[in-house]
Amino acid sequence: MKPILLISIFLFVFHLSSHAQSGMKDAFEKSFHIGAALNYRQVNGQETKALDVLEKHFNSITGENLMKWGPIHPELDKFNFEPVDKYVALGEKLNAFIVGHTLVWHSQTPDWVFEDSDKNLLEKDALIKRMEDHIEAVVGRYKGRVNGWDVVNEAIFDDGNMRTSKWYNAAGKDFIKRAFIKANQIDPEAELYYNDYNMWKPEKRNTAIALAKELRAEGIRIDGIGMQGHYGLESPTIEQIEASIIAISEAGFKVMFTELDIDVLPNPANRSGADIDATFASDEKYNPFKDGLPQEMQEKLAKRYGELFALFNKHSDKITRITFWGIHDGGSWLNNWPMRGRTAYPLPFDRNYDEKSDVIKEIIESRSVR
Repeated sequence: MKPILLISIFLFVFHLSSHAQSGMKDAFEKSFHIGAALNYRQVNGQETKALDVLEKHFNSITGENLMKWGPIHPELDKFNFEPVDKYVALGEKLNAFIVGHTLVWHSQTPDWVFEDSDKNLLEKDALIKRMEDHIEAVVGRYKGRVNGWDVVNEAIFDDGNMRTSKWYNAAGKDFIKRAFIKANQIDPEAELYYNDYNMWKPEKRNTAIALAKELRAEGIRIDGIGMQGHYGLESPTIEQIEASIIAISEAGFKVMFTELDIDVLPNPANRSGADIDATFASDEKYNPFKDGLPQEMQEKLAKRYGELFALFNKHSDKITRITFWGIHDGGSWLNNWPMRGRTAYPLPFDRNYDEKSDVIKEIIESRSVR
C-alpha cells in the first residue's frame, strides 16, 4: 500500500476517533460555555456516572438547589456549607466556570428571613441588613472561586410588573439594588447577573432591561441577564427568543441561557416558564410516556435542540453560556412540575446517563448553521 494512502487512512480514522470523543463543550469552545445544573447526589459522588459525562460535555456548573437560601442558610445562625464546598471543589477539579445560584429569591427562602423574633415582618432596613449579611457570608466564603452569581432571581411577573414578593413589599426595588451593591463589594471580580424565566416575553424582557439600566445609571454593577430557557417543543418561537437575545445585548448586557430544558409532555394549561407555584393535581393523561419516549417525539426533541443551538451559535458574539437545567432525564425537576410523578424527557441524556445520540448530534451539527 502506498505511503500516501496509509497517511490518508490514518488521518481519516483519527478524525473519526476525535469526533467520537469530542463533547458539546469542545464543539462550542470558541463560542460559549456549556453548563449543567447539579444536584446533591451528583456533587456528593453518589451518581458515579455523572463525572464522566461532566468531564466530556460540560465546562460550567450551576448548583440546582444547594446554594439557595433555604438549603445553605436554614436558620439565623446556621449555615450548611458542606455540600457547597464539595460543589465548588468539583468545579475546580473540572476547571469549570462555576455559577452561584441564587443569592436572593422569593421562593425557597425560610420565613425567618423576613421576620423578627416575635414573627412580625421586618421593616425595610432590617430586612436589607439581613440580606446583606447573608450575601457577605456566602459570597465571602467563595470569593475568587465562584465565577458568576445569580444575584437576584425571578423578581418580575410575566406582564412586566415587579413581583410583589416579601422582598419587594418591604423594600421596593431597593432590595435588588442593595443585593448587587453588596455582592460587588464582597467579590468585585465575579460576574453578577439578574436571572428570570419567560424572558422571551417582551413585557418581561423590557422591564428586566430597564431595571438593569437603572442599576447601571446609579453606578451599580450588573454584568448580564440570564434567560432561563424552560421551553416546549414549539413555544416560544425561535424568533421570539432571538428578539430577546438581541434586545439584551443591544442594551449592553451579556446574555446567558441559564436553565435550558425542553418539556415534551402536555400539561393542563399548556404552561411554560418556571413558576413553581403553578402546579396541578396528578393526572395520568398528562403522563403519556411512562414506558419510554416514542421515536417520533425523540426526533422532535432533537430537532428542537438543533434549532435552538443554531440560534445560539448565530449569536455567539452575544451569548456567554448555555446551561442545561440538569444532566439527565431522571434528575429533571420536570418530573414533578407542574404535577408530581411525571416521566419527563427534557435533557440530552437519559435516565442511565447515556447520550441521546440524535439530540447530541443535532446540537453539535448546529455549529454549521448560520
